[in-house]
Amino acid sequence: MQQPDMSESSSGLTTSNQKFLKFYSSYCSILRDAHNIPLVLPQNRGALGQSWDPRLPFPLPSDSFKYLGWCDIEEHSVRGNQLLCPRVREGPSEEELFFRKEEYTLKRRKQVTDTEKWEKRLQENWENCAELNLSFQDLGDLYQIENLKRILHRLIRVEKLWLVDNSLTDLSAIRLPRCRELNVNKNHFTSFKQLPKIPQIQHLSLAENNITSLSGISDFRHTPLESLILRRNPCEFQERYRQLVFSNLPNLKILDGIPKLPEDCSPPEVRFFYRMCTIL
Repeated sequence: MQQPDMSESSSGLTTSNQKFLKFYSSYCSILRDAHNIPLVLPQNRGALGQSWDPRLPFPLPSDSFKYLGWCDIEEHSVRGNQLLCPRVREGPSEEELFFRKEEYTLKRRKQVTDTEKWEKRLQENWENCAELNLSFQDLGDLYQIENLKRILHRLIRVEKLWLVDNSLTDLSAIRLPRCRELNVNKNHFTSFKQLPKIPQIQHLSLAENNITSLSGISDFRHTPLESLILRRNPCEFQERYRQLVFSNLPNLKILDGIPKLPEDCSPPEVRFFYRMCTIL
Protein backbone atom coordinates (compact mmCIF):
# COMPACT_ATOMS: atom_id res chain seq x y z
CA MET A 1 0.00 0.00 0.00
CA GLN A 2 1.30 3.44 -0.91
CA GLN A 3 2.03 5.57 2.15
CA PRO A 4 0.98 9.26 2.22
CA ASP A 5 3.72 11.81 1.71
CA MET A 6 4.68 12.96 5.21
CA SER A 7 8.13 14.41 4.34
CA GLU A 8 9.21 17.49 6.23
CA SER A 9 10.02 20.80 4.54
CA SER A 10 12.70 23.29 5.56
CA SER A 11 10.15 24.98 7.85
CA GLY A 12 9.69 21.80 9.84
CA LEU A 13 6.10 21.18 8.64
CA THR A 14 5.02 18.10 6.75
CA THR A 15 3.76 18.42 3.18
CA SER A 16 0.17 17.54 4.25
CA ASN A 17 0.23 20.25 6.93
CA GLN A 18 1.43 22.81 4.40
CA LYS A 19 -1.48 21.94 2.09
CA PHE A 20 -3.97 22.35 4.95
CA LEU A 21 -2.55 25.72 5.98
CA LYS A 22 -2.66 26.93 2.39
CA PHE A 23 -6.33 25.91 2.10
CA TYR A 24 -7.21 27.49 5.47
CA SER A 25 -5.47 30.76 4.55
CA SER A 26 -7.36 30.89 1.26
CA TYR A 27 -10.67 30.22 3.03
CA CYS A 28 -10.09 33.03 5.54
CA SER A 29 -9.24 35.39 2.71
CA ILE A 30 -12.56 34.65 1.01
CA LEU A 31 -14.49 35.31 4.24
CA ARG A 32 -12.60 38.58 4.80
CA ASP A 33 -13.33 39.78 1.27
CA ALA A 34 -17.02 38.88 1.61
CA HIS A 35 -17.22 40.77 4.88
CA ASN A 36 -15.83 43.92 3.26
CA ILE A 37 -18.29 43.95 0.36
CA PRO A 38 -20.60 46.97 0.84
CA LEU A 39 -24.28 46.16 1.32
CA VAL A 40 -26.39 47.27 -1.62
CA LEU A 41 -30.17 47.46 -1.12
CA PRO A 42 -32.80 47.78 -3.81
CA GLN A 43 -33.65 51.38 -4.61
CA ASN A 44 -37.28 50.95 -3.55
CA ARG A 45 -36.14 50.11 0.00
CA GLY A 46 -35.14 53.62 0.88
CA ALA A 47 -38.49 54.41 2.45
CA LEU A 48 -38.39 51.48 4.85
CA GLY A 49 -36.37 53.24 7.51
CA GLN A 50 -35.53 50.86 10.37
CA SER A 51 -38.97 49.20 10.66
CA TRP A 52 -37.93 45.71 9.64
CA ASP A 53 -36.94 42.93 12.05
CA PRO A 54 -34.16 44.43 14.24
CA ARG A 55 -32.41 41.06 14.30
CA LEU A 56 -31.69 41.42 10.60
CA PRO A 57 -29.15 43.88 9.16
CA PHE A 58 -31.46 44.77 6.26
CA PRO A 59 -35.09 44.12 5.17
CA LEU A 60 -36.01 40.99 3.29
CA PRO A 61 -37.35 41.22 -0.28
CA SER A 62 -40.69 39.87 0.94
CA ASP A 63 -41.21 42.49 3.68
CA SER A 64 -43.54 44.67 1.65
CA PHE A 65 -45.77 41.63 1.01
CA LYS A 66 -45.94 40.42 4.61
CA TYR A 67 -49.59 41.44 5.13
CA LEU A 68 -50.95 40.57 1.70
CA GLY A 69 -53.18 37.60 1.07
CA TRP A 70 -52.14 35.12 -1.58
CA CYS A 71 -54.80 36.43 -3.99
CA ASP A 72 -53.63 40.06 -3.53
CA ILE A 73 -50.30 39.32 -5.17
CA GLU A 74 -50.35 40.24 -8.83
CA GLU A 75 -49.52 38.14 -11.87
CA HIS A 76 -50.54 34.67 -10.80
CA SER A 77 -53.60 32.54 -11.48
CA VAL A 78 -53.69 30.26 -8.43
CA ARG A 79 -57.24 29.65 -7.21
CA GLY A 80 -58.46 28.89 -3.71
CA ASN A 81 -59.54 25.35 -4.51
CA GLN A 82 -55.95 24.58 -5.58
CA LEU A 83 -54.58 25.34 -2.09
CA LEU A 84 -54.89 22.90 0.80
CA CYS A 85 -53.50 25.17 3.56
CA PRO A 86 -53.90 28.82 2.48
CA ARG A 87 -53.09 31.74 4.74
CA VAL A 88 -56.28 33.81 4.89
CA ARG A 89 -55.61 35.96 7.96
CA GLU A 90 -56.32 39.63 7.29
CA GLY A 91 -53.47 42.08 7.86
CA PRO A 92 -53.57 45.04 10.28
CA SER A 93 -55.60 48.15 9.56
CA GLU A 94 -53.93 51.29 8.19
CA GLU A 95 -54.00 52.90 11.65
CA GLU A 96 -52.31 49.88 13.18
CA LEU A 97 -49.63 49.90 10.48
CA PHE A 98 -48.80 53.54 11.18
CA PHE A 99 -48.64 52.73 14.89
CA ARG A 100 -46.18 49.91 14.14
CA LYS A 101 -44.19 52.18 11.78
CA GLU A 102 -44.89 49.76 8.96
CA GLU A 103 -46.67 52.18 6.67
CA TYR A 104 -44.36 51.16 3.81
CA THR A 105 -46.63 48.15 3.25
CA LEU A 106 -49.46 50.49 2.31
CA LYS A 107 -47.91 51.21 -1.06
CA ARG A 108 -48.97 47.75 -2.09
CA ARG A 109 -52.58 48.52 -1.15
CA LYS A 110 -54.65 50.48 -3.59
CA GLN A 111 -58.25 51.38 -4.21
CA VAL A 112 -60.00 48.32 -5.57
CA THR A 113 -62.71 48.71 -8.18
CA ASP A 114 -65.89 46.62 -8.25
CA THR A 115 -64.50 44.72 -11.23
CA GLU A 116 -61.33 43.86 -9.32
CA LYS A 117 -63.39 42.76 -6.32
CA TRP A 118 -65.35 40.40 -8.53
CA GLU A 119 -62.14 39.08 -10.11
CA LYS A 120 -60.74 38.46 -6.63
CA ARG A 121 -63.89 36.58 -5.65
CA LEU A 122 -63.56 34.38 -8.72
CA GLN A 123 -59.91 33.76 -7.97
CA GLU A 124 -60.62 32.77 -4.37
CA ASN A 125 -63.12 30.22 -5.71
CA TRP A 126 -64.01 28.93 -2.23
CA GLU A 127 -67.27 27.50 -3.57
CA ASN A 128 -65.38 24.72 -5.35
CA CYS A 129 -63.15 23.67 -2.45
CA ALA A 130 -63.65 20.03 -1.48
CA GLU A 131 -60.85 19.80 1.09
CA LEU A 132 -59.42 22.75 3.02
CA ASN A 133 -57.17 23.35 6.01
CA LEU A 134 -57.60 26.78 7.64
CA SER A 135 -55.90 25.89 10.92
CA PHE A 136 -53.49 28.08 12.91
CA GLN A 137 -54.57 31.36 11.29
CA ASP A 138 -53.61 33.41 14.37
CA LEU A 139 -56.89 35.35 14.49
CA GLY A 140 -56.21 37.98 17.12
CA ASP A 141 -58.73 40.63 16.02
CA LEU A 142 -62.47 40.62 15.42
CA TYR A 143 -62.15 41.72 11.79
CA GLN A 144 -59.90 38.74 11.13
CA ILE A 145 -62.48 36.34 12.55
CA GLU A 146 -65.17 38.00 10.44
CA ASN A 147 -63.04 37.49 7.34
CA LEU A 148 -62.70 33.79 8.17
CA LYS A 149 -66.47 33.52 8.59
CA ARG A 150 -66.90 35.21 5.20
CA ILE A 151 -64.87 32.39 3.68
CA LEU A 152 -66.73 29.69 5.62
CA HIS A 153 -70.06 30.96 4.28
CA ARG A 154 -68.78 30.23 0.78
CA LEU A 155 -67.68 26.64 1.44
CA ILE A 156 -70.83 25.09 0.02
CA ARG A 157 -69.02 22.06 -1.43
CA VAL A 158 -66.33 21.40 1.17
CA GLU A 159 -66.24 17.80 2.43
CA LYS A 160 -63.19 17.90 4.71
CA LEU A 161 -62.42 20.99 6.78
CA TRP A 162 -59.81 21.69 9.48
CA LEU A 163 -60.12 24.75 11.72
CA VAL A 164 -57.68 23.83 14.49
CA ASP A 165 -56.47 26.42 17.02
CA ASN A 166 -58.24 29.52 15.69
CA SER A 167 -59.77 30.84 18.95
CA LEU A 168 -63.25 30.30 17.52
CA THR A 169 -66.26 30.67 19.83
CA ASP A 170 -69.40 30.60 17.67
CA LEU A 171 -70.00 29.31 14.14
CA SER A 172 -73.73 28.68 14.54
CA ALA A 173 -74.52 30.98 11.59
CA ILE A 174 -72.39 28.86 9.25
CA ARG A 175 -73.84 26.03 7.16
CA LEU A 176 -71.61 23.40 5.56
CA PRO A 177 -74.09 21.24 3.63
CA ARG A 178 -71.61 18.67 2.29
CA CYS A 179 -69.07 18.52 5.11
CA ARG A 180 -68.34 14.93 6.15
CA GLU A 181 -65.25 15.56 8.27
CA LEU A 182 -64.75 18.57 10.56
CA ASN A 183 -61.85 19.18 12.94
CA VAL A 184 -62.23 22.13 15.32
CA ASN A 185 -59.78 21.03 18.00
CA LYS A 186 -58.20 23.62 20.31
CA ASN A 187 -60.82 26.34 19.98
CA HIS A 188 -63.09 28.01 22.55
CA PHE A 189 -66.47 26.36 21.96
CA THR A 190 -68.54 25.89 25.11
CA SER A 191 -71.63 24.24 23.63
CA PHE A 192 -72.71 22.02 20.74
CA LYS A 193 -75.12 24.82 19.80
CA GLN A 194 -72.14 26.96 18.71
CA LEU A 195 -71.07 24.55 15.98
CA PRO A 196 -71.94 25.08 12.31
CA LYS A 197 -74.84 23.30 10.65
CA ILE A 198 -73.34 20.05 9.31
CA PRO A 199 -76.18 17.70 8.23
CA GLN A 200 -73.87 15.23 6.45
CA ILE A 201 -71.20 15.00 9.14
CA GLN A 202 -69.56 11.61 9.69
CA HIS A 203 -66.40 12.45 11.64
CA LEU A 204 -66.35 15.31 14.16
CA SER A 205 -63.39 16.23 16.35
CA LEU A 206 -63.89 18.71 19.21
CA ALA A 207 -60.90 17.88 21.42
CA GLU A 208 -59.51 20.56 23.74
CA ASN A 209 -62.44 22.95 23.72
CA ASN A 210 -64.50 24.01 26.74
CA ILE A 211 -67.75 22.09 26.26
CA THR A 212 -69.14 21.74 29.76
CA SER A 213 -72.28 19.66 29.14
CA LEU A 214 -73.84 17.34 26.57
CA SER A 215 -76.79 19.66 26.08
CA GLY A 216 -77.42 20.13 22.37
CA ILE A 217 -75.68 16.93 21.30
CA SER A 218 -79.05 15.52 20.25
CA ASP A 219 -79.01 17.99 17.32
CA PHE A 220 -76.71 15.46 15.64
CA ARG A 221 -79.11 12.58 16.22
CA HIS A 222 -80.36 12.56 12.63
CA THR A 223 -76.93 12.94 11.03
CA PRO A 224 -74.74 10.05 9.82
CA LEU A 225 -72.18 10.84 12.57
CA GLU A 226 -70.00 7.76 13.13
CA SER A 227 -66.97 9.11 14.97
CA LEU A 228 -66.86 11.79 17.68
CA ILE A 229 -63.88 13.06 19.69
CA LEU A 230 -64.55 15.05 22.87
CA ARG A 231 -61.31 14.43 24.72
CA ARG A 232 -60.12 17.16 27.10
CA ASN A 233 -63.51 18.80 27.42
CA PRO A 234 -65.20 19.21 30.85
CA CYS A 235 -68.19 17.15 29.66
CA GLU A 236 -65.89 14.12 29.46
CA PHE A 237 -66.05 13.88 33.27
CA GLN A 238 -69.86 13.81 33.40
CA GLU A 239 -71.35 10.72 35.07
CA ARG A 240 -72.28 7.96 32.58
CA TYR A 241 -70.64 10.08 29.89
CA ARG A 242 -70.32 7.36 27.24
CA GLN A 243 -73.83 5.99 27.79
CA LEU A 244 -75.33 9.47 27.45
CA VAL A 245 -73.45 10.19 24.22
CA PHE A 246 -74.35 6.88 22.57
CA SER A 247 -78.00 7.10 23.66
CA ASN A 248 -78.30 10.48 21.92
CA LEU A 249 -76.39 9.44 18.78
CA PRO A 250 -77.73 6.08 17.51
CA ASN A 251 -75.42 6.05 14.46
CA LEU A 252 -72.26 6.67 16.48
CA LYS A 253 -69.68 3.87 16.34
CA ILE A 254 -66.55 5.41 17.88
CA LEU A 255 -66.24 7.85 20.80
CA ASP A 256 -62.85 9.34 21.69
CA GLY A 257 -61.11 6.73 19.58
CA ILE A 258 -62.77 3.78 21.38
CA PRO A 259 -65.37 1.66 19.53
CA LYS A 260 -68.83 1.27 21.00
CA LEU A 261 -68.76 -1.28 23.84
CA PRO A 262 -71.63 -3.50 25.10
CA GLU A 263 -71.94 -1.48 28.31
CA ASP A 264 -72.41 1.68 26.20
CA CYS A 265 -75.58 0.37 24.55
CA SER A 266 -78.14 0.54 27.39
CA PRO A 267 -79.86 3.90 27.85
CA PRO A 268 -78.71 5.53 31.11
CA GLU A 269 -82.23 5.92 32.50
CA VAL A 270 -82.95 2.20 32.09
CA ARG A 271 -79.71 1.25 33.83
CA PHE A 272 -80.53 3.65 36.66
CA PHE A 273 -84.05 2.20 37.08
CA TYR A 274 -82.61 -1.33 37.13
CA ARG A 275 -80.24 -0.39 39.93
CA MET A 276 -83.09 1.08 41.96
CA CYS A 277 -85.07 -2.13 41.65
CA THR A 278 -82.05 -4.17 42.72
CA ILE A 279 -81.57 -2.07 45.86
CA LEU A 280 -85.23 -2.37 46.85
